[in-house]
Amino acid sequence: MANHEQLSQDTNDQSRESGPEGPAEEEDRLLHGSSFGAVAAAYAEHRPGYAENAVRWALEPVWSRRPLRVIDVGAGTGKLTATIVLLGADVTAVEPDQNMLAELRREIPSVRSVSGSAEEIPVPDGSADAVLAGQAMHWFDMDRAMPEIARVLTPGGVFAGLWNVDDDRVGWVAEFTEMSKRNASITMLRWQDGGARSRQERVIAAGSGLFHAGQTAAFENGQPRTADSLLATVATHSNFLVMDEPERTGRLAEVRDFLQSRPETSLGEFVLPMVTVALRAQRR
Repeated sequence: MANHEQLSQDTNDQSRESGPEGPAEEEDRLLHGSSFGAVAAAYAEHRPGYAENAVRWALEPVWSRRPLRVIDVGAGTGKLTATIVLLGADVTAVEPDQNMLAELRREIPSVRSVSGSAEEIPVPDGSADAVLAGQAMHWFDMDRAMPEIARVLTPGGVFAGLWNVDDDRVGWVAEFTEMSKRNASITMLRWQDGGARSRQERVIAAGSGLFHAGQTAAFENGQPRTADSLLATVATHSNFLVMDEPERTGRLAEVRDFLQSRPETSLGEFVLPMVTVALRAQRR
């Protein structure tokens, strides 16, 4: 599956109307976005990789460039980095959390990796053909990040955000998502229905005048799982990581009971329906 959609430039006004985030929203973003380092090893073990076709699509506008210089910003433990490397690009991984960065260096020691963030990328101007962000763009301060990303890109370079999302068009997955995800989390239906669309449109608004109108696409990315491994994945989600321990234990028990009660997930290994969704925009 590969669905494509053009995002028109008139989304600028809609995004601006939503206004910048307030102090409470910023505090929530920073709290959740900084929670992963405590479980870096589990994150590396249990989080899914990205559909190779999705990464190819993200890089398509610059695919003919050689060497193809890509920055993976908010690289985490290197889930997206690994796929970019497989595609033959010259990758620099940028990650602010030292525990996540250490895990990335352990997993992919051959990759150039540096401490930094989307708001402060430690590379020279015009030194990248593409900047990619896997499961990370929603943690950025977009008003600071997009000009910084534009700074490091060459003319015609591409910025792309990618997310692995649960395919809640499937009945049991919709129930599972309702139990395990934040209301603000992207799922396939929310992606299609526009509930998370304003987050994607922020690329155009925050990068006003710096980027062409964006495009989106979606690619199947089913993941082999067991009830135990899926529960371990859920435990690395930020909404669970910021809970008090009693609440976290109780909520995970509810998810475990659900998985053990469903014929789709209780009989050993199964495929979790997932989709890699992507947004890309080219530098002017």
